[in-house]
Amino acid sequence: MSLPRGLEGAVGGAPRGGWGSAPTVAAVCAAAVLAAWSLGRTLWDGLAQPGIALAFGVLIAAGELLRREPARGAGPGPAPGERESAPLGAAGALAYALLGEAGGGPTTHGVPQTVSVVVAAVLVGLVPHLALGRGPALSHLARRVLTAGFAATCFQPLYHTGTLARWGVDGRLYPLLLIGLLALTTLCDAVLAAALARARTGWPYGPLLRDELRALLGIGTAICATGVVISLATAVAGLWALPVCALPLLLTQFAFRRFAAVRATCRQTIASLARATEIAGCTPPGHARRVAGLSRAVGRELGLREGDLDVLEYAALMHDIGQLSLLDPVPAGATAPLPPPEQRRIALLGGAVVRQTGVPAEVAVIVERQADPYRDQPLTARIVRTVNAYEDLARQAGGPGGPLRALERLRLSTAHEYDPGVVEVLARVLAAAGRRDVTGR
Repeated sequence: MSLPRGLEGAVGGAPRGGWGSAPTVAAVCAAAVLAAWSLGRTLWDGLAQPGIALAFGVLIAAGELLRREPARGAGPGPAPGERESAPLGAAGALAYALLGEAGGGPTTHGVPQTVSVVVAAVLVGLVPHLALGRGPALSHLARRVLTAGFAATCFQPLYHTGTLARWGVDGRLYPLLLIGLLALTTLCDAVLAAALARARTGWPYGPLLRDELRALLGIGTAICATGVVISLATAVAGLWALPVCALPLLLTQFAFRRFAAVRATCRQTIASLARATEIAGCTPPGHARRVAGLSRAVGRELGLREGDLDVLEYAALMHDIGQLSLLDPVPAGATAPLPPPEQRRIALLGGAVVRQTGVPAEVAVIVERQADPYRDQPLTARIVRTVNAYEDLARQAGGPGGPLRALERLRLSTAHEYDPGVVEVLARVLAAAGRRDVTGR
């Protein structure tokens, strides 16, 4: 038994591939139109203050050049959205969009030149990545262009027409205005990112947007703060402020890269431990991966946040590891048909093994409690219990109607054994994956 094609990427991340969905096409087309118009206007009007444009272009290109590859392990994209993989480039683009003065003198670039510099710098910074075959998706380029264009449109006309001075926000309130504009820009970017992830994966929009908004409290805050500081410092100190203000965010980016590497290593270690039951012949090949994939999909449908989804995935991968401590193996590794006392014994053995591996304690708790009455279980343990039972029953039933018969068995047991809400969400996830199988989307 294999995962439905729509769920093959559920373990360790979103399925990657085509960008032909309507929201993605709309975003790419809008960014392409904006970029073409901006480049045409800039070529027609000429480049204003080329030294400033070059300095910010170099900063943005360097940020894209130093971009990290999104973690392939979890979530809809990059360790937690495909979150911002080039924070320095994003901060530089936002700072240039909100730049009113440089070295005490006014700037004269407008919205078209801002977008043109961002497009050119991003493309230059991505050339090495594209040459190595690891360039980002078009949605990344579209988001960068649309975000910079939105920020510049909100700020540049108001500043250069003197509107901000007439409103009295060119003094102490000026930094607050920049912070507010950046907050609005990042909020719109989060909405766009969640829509693109929804179109790419088919996952619920609400949890995706919530994950994007939570990410704003981390790297998003650092990007906004750096963008404001670069803009304000450049107005006073000139272009020398760029490398000085960009250094803290660059160090933060390297720290995130180290953290992502540690997470990837942890996930690989857990996946290897999960295969121990298959190598020992205790469970069928791919059983743990299938349970983890479905569990993560069900958890996302139920609105679990990204960190809880990671814990859920780890527990689902290791839910059968207690079978390694048994003298007599369970037939076909199917624990669902066993008597409740035997299920609890295997679960406790598994929890004891998990606690020795160094993974978060929450993982061991889920493994230990997956055989408890579902009303006493945390939601994550209910999910693992339900999905594991579905996998065992569907494999035993066999044939094309096996999954339907397994779901019916689960529904008949919701009074005592399985959470009816989790069972229904599992049915929706399987139905949605089946539709994607048929439609190819």
